[in-house]
Order: sequence, then C-alpha cells, then structure tokens
Amino acid sequence: MAKLQPGDEAPDFSLVDQDGKTVELSDFRGRKLLVFFYPKANTSGCTKQACSVRDARGELKDLGVDAVGISPDPPSRQKAFDDGHTLGFPLLSDSDHAVAEQYGAWGEKNLYGKKVQGIIRSSFLIGEDGRVLQVSYKVKPDQTVPKAKAALEG
Repeated sequence: MAKLQPGDEAPDFSLVDQDGKTVELSDFRGRKLLVFFYPKANTSGCTKQACSVRDARGELKDLGVDAVGISPDPPSRQKAFDDGHTLGFPLLSDSDHAVAEQYGAWGEKNLYGKKVQGIIRSSFLIGEDGRVLQVSYKVKPDQTVPKAKAALEG
C-alpha cells in the first residue's frame, strides 16, 4: 500500500455522493479540500468524525476549505447518514475501495483482534493546486479537523 506524502499530487476521483450526484476532485480546484475516509456510516467513530467536520464547517469555510467524506457505503446508506446527522457536505461512495487504495487508506487492520482488509481511517488536506498539504493515517475521529487546521496554521 503506497502512502501519500505532503507535496504529492492528490489522486483524482469521480464518485457518486449521497444524492446521486457525481463529485470529482477537480470540482474543488482553486479551493482547499479536506478529504476523510471512514469505515462505515452511522457507526460510533464514523459519526463522531463526520459530526466534528460538520461542526467545524463554518470555521473551515472561513479558511477556504471544503470537505468530503468517503467510505465504501452505498449512496443510500450515505444519504441516511447525512439525513440523520444533518452533515451537509458530500459523502462519497467508494464501493470498490479503488479511491481509498490510491490514497493509501485501504489495507490490513486489526478488528477485534482479527486481521481484516478495510478502510484505515485517514484524512488529507489538499491544496488549491491539487497537491497534498497534510496527511493523517490512522487518525482518531476527533482529530481530523484539528490536524487539518494545524497544517493550515503551521
């Protein structure tokens, strides 16, 4: 599994969101983008992570940062997640985990003492030019926003 580093070009993506709309990385060219990968909608850690991004949207917007969440969930599950928590930003369906693999956010992890393949909770801050500014692999759900903000301030 290749891991991205600051300065790398962010892998392009074209995925369907919770409303059936196709969202591409290029849609955000000229703005910063916080991309976070989460294992499964409506689970405790993923809810905490997504709600922390939701709660910081005003602050992120003031910093010129948009946000998208990506998981293997189908759009219908993403829609229920968005509706249930009023998230208000694109939740993208990466059902074959191809984008997660390109970002290094798919691989072996420990789940209840068992080795499994799955999403490695990760976040990436991407610059206006499409280059990676900040990378956090195995990020804690409540650290996605603080790590991105620290990168912007640092």
